[in-house]
Amino acid sequence: MSELRIPPGRAGRLWLLRRLEAARLAADLLDRKLRILHGERERLRARARDTGAAWQAAWRAADDWGLRVALQGGRRELRLAAARSPCDVDVTWTTVMGLRYPVTATCRAAGAPVGGPGPGTAATVEAATAYRQALAAAAAHAAASAAHRVVSAEVAATRRRRRAVTQRWIPRLERALGDLNQRLEEAERAEGVRMRYAAAPAPAAARTGRGRP
Repeated sequence: MSELRIPPGRAGRLWLLRRLEAARLAADLLDRKLRILHGERERLRARARDTGAAWQAAWRAADDWGLRVALQGGRRELRLAAARSPCDVDVTWTTVMGLRYPVTATCRAAGAPVGGPGPGTAATVEAATAYRQALAAAAAHAAASAAHRVVSAEVAATRRRRRAVTQRWIPRLERALGDLNQRLEEAERAEGVRMRYAAAPAPAAARTGRGRP
């Protein structure tokens, strides 16, 4: 940390008191933010776990239907059933305690091209539906996982900032304030002694001039 540039005298005491108050307020705000983020992280962790399980199940179902199509119609059937354009993903976002992260991801898969070949076998239709569901589940899981990562990183960063404030900055200001108060008290005592000495009456011998050689 850089050296504290404390103003001299009582102005320095006021300077330290204001910064100490601001540091304690910052620590309280960081505590509140950390509690909120902890709850949000646990919620997002559960959501990422659930969407991950849904994606795994949808992927296995789509893989099974894809295998059936390949066994019935071969690679040509798979190639004809494939989409001709990529899908679109719409992501919605939210903000909590100044932190922005994705909430949902909605996947809009491309449909069959106009004038293209028919859907093929019944297995091909089921496979196309299963793959669209797996794609939607993957997008939802990607959004949930990204949100959990973002919030987890912010929890760690907030914890570091709070530790820096509570374990380093506040104790440093308190020590500086204690040292300054001690110096000010010593200076006040010394000033009081000088004032009492200056206000004390002179000795009688000094007033009459007695005792001079």
